[in-house]
Amino acid sequence: MTGTPFDEGYFRTGPYARVSFRRFSQYWWSNRFYAALARRFGPRQGRLLEVGCGLGHLLARLQDRFEVVGVDVNPAALRETAQVAPRARLEQASAEDLSLFGDGSFSIVIAKHVVEHLDRPEAAVAEFGRVLSPGGILILATPNLDSPMHARKKEAWVGYRDPTHIALRRPAEWLDSIRRSGMEPFRTYSDGFWDPPYVRLLPILLQKILFGLPGGIQAILGLPFLPPAWGESLIVIARRMGGRA
Repeated sequence: MTGTPFDEGYFRTGPYARVSFRRFSQYWWSNRFYAALARRFGPRQGRLLEVGCGLGHLLARLQDRFEVVGVDVNPAALRETAQVAPRARLEQASAEDLSLFGDGSFSIVIAKHVVEHLDRPEAAVAEFGRVLSPGGILILATPNLDSPMHARKKEAWVGYRDPTHIALRRPAEWLDSIRRSGMEPFRTYSDGFWDPPYVRLLPILLQKILFGLPGGIQAILGLPFLPPAWGESLIVIARRMGGRA
């Protein structure tokens, strides 16, 4: 994550800024949803690595079931994570270099909106594959350049509004990178349309309801069903080749 401003101030912006006073914020629901994915598609127990663990709220949801490990480049974020997820082992490291961990160290790797921030995202994906045990599961999420709302909103699209998004790719490119790293994608989903306005003159609140309802239902149920074209983000679940977890 070289050259990107992942300092303490970064976590006071965007969805992070709302965590403390909006319990049912987008960030809260996102962590709930990805925890459900780990439980649904991962093994019943084992070691779990979150790459780019941020403030630790996803690890906190998973520490009762898995032996959880978090890495981040931001020491301030890791200090917060130590309070939020006290059972987690924490390390300061880049996604592009996970040499702290041996081959096949984890049953699950989660990289939730990390790869788009990296100078060398392909190197990071290769590291995810290396540290996964045979049959282990990767859960990866990143902005979806094939989203119809990307085409509609152009430069105003949400994927472009974060200046630290320096590695946006089309879904086919991410899937190719995952396969080259020894993993096979077996589920692809999206997170719905949650960034109105999409239509001129239609009230924002109404757009949030109309466009956001499918994604909201998916998040509430913790059951993914939206295809990749129906959302702002691509969600990939892949298995490390060589066995089953």
